[in-house]
Amino acid sequence: MMIASAMTLSCGNAKSGHQGGEQTVPMQVVVPSFNADSAYSYVKRQVDFGPRVPGSDGHKACAAWLEQKLAGFGAKIYKQNVQLQRYDGALLDAVNIIASFDPDNVKRVMLCAHWDTRPWADNDDDPANHHTPILGANDGGSGVGVLLEVARQIAAAKPAVGIDIMLFDAEDSGTPRFDNDDYDDRSWCLGAQYWAHNPHRQGYTARYGLLLDMVGAADAVFYREGFSQDYAPSVIDKVWDKAAQLGYSHLFVNDFAGYISDDHVPVNEIARIPCIDIIHNDPTTTGFGTFWHTVDDDMDIIDKQMLGIVGTVVLNVIYNEK
Repeated sequence: MMIASAMTLSCGNAKSGHQGGEQTVPMQVVVPSFNADSAYSYVKRQVDFGPRVPGSDGHKACAAWLEQKLAGFGAKIYKQNVQLQRYDGALLDAVNIIASFDPDNVKRVMLCAHWDTRPWADNDDDPANHHTPILGANDGGSGVGVLLEVARQIAAAKPAVGIDIMLFDAEDSGTPRFDNDDYDDRSWCLGAQYWAHNPHRQGYTARYGLLLDMVGAADAVFYREGFSQDYAPSVIDKVWDKAAQLGYSHLFVNDFAGYISDDHVPVNEIARIPCIDIIHNDPTTTGFGTFWHTVDDDMDIIDKQMLGIVGTVVLNVIYNEK
């Protein structure tokens, strides 16, 4: 399915001849059309590797595939191979994958997602599943799938700003519910914490960042997240306003839904780059969805239309940057 994005007007001007003299005409910005079928195929390809738990065979194979796809789109690839300590002391063989488009452009925007999956289905109704790694079609796979399609569009027609796609690892290895005595917020988002302390380029900065997390379910709805609102209010305004212009205000809800510890927190607090979280979180129903951190987070959850809507909003935001 193809979701056609709107052609919008930029602040740029062009001059045309006129009997009464020169006339200023707004220049038009052509935003590529986001291909939801393509994004869906990228989600499925990740799921076909199985759970992408750091150190697993599926994790290693998926990392190689992600690097190959992004390099094939013309990006300069940076990899951060690092051992990160899990909440219980175990060392995780993690890799952050960064794809830079137009790397010499000083005007930059970062787009982020985590690509690892949860080692435990600790929210599953069946306790027998609690130590089972999840497939993470939505929680991990959906954000990456959208960003891969964004990368494919950038390869065909680059925007006016440089784009860095950050695929963070070890986001989802935080303290499980069955070991909650040792719970610590810092046990999550390990790859993003590492990158924030050790950016892929010395002195790296960006105008802002957009983090996509769990963006592929049919019933997804995106409220204004608390840390996003506190650290990057102008960025969340920019994205939510664009979504409303495109007719998606019923999905990008102009209301507050609490604070969520996610990869954008170290980006804001450590790297000092204003970054927002576009995340499925409906406080009026089931929060992150009944499938969250369960064995049910598979391709049955993924809705092409929702991938298309989120991707269309992202493309319209970045292509209207000057």
